[in-house]
Amino acid sequence: MATFSSSPFQPGMATSEFVPDQLIAGRFQLVTDTVTVAAGQVLARGAVLGRITAGGKFTLSTAAANDGSQVPSVILADAVDAGGGDKPAGVYLTGEFNAARLILGAGHTVASIKDVLRDAGIFLKTAVSAADPS
Repeated sequence: MATFSSSPFQPGMATSEFVPDQLIAGRFQLVTDTVTVAAGQVLARGAVLGRITAGGKFTLSTAAANDGSQVPSVILADAVDAGGGDKPAGVYLTGEFNAARLILGAGHTVASIKDVLRDAGIFLKTAVSAADPS
């Protein structure tokens, strides 16, 4: 988020503020790669993708798919707009991620994908409350 100063002593001074989205949830080694996202999708960072067996492109993983993409395998690192055609996109192959920040396709729940992603080196974590337990 960028802001500009209205101070007469520093006119036009710009500052930036980093606001983390809390997708990354630990210090486990992040490994990234670039994949091709199939056309016709606009996906946000944190989307859980599956690989389409024929052609090797990636799409939002849904439980009802029968083209191989029903098996979640990577997490989208940055938003991608593939509405006009196939697009390259960065993905996470391994790491620790906040389950509440993932974008899941129809039919998937955190419980239904947790073991599959764990086998791929992607670990899902849930938030721990700092509230008084009493």
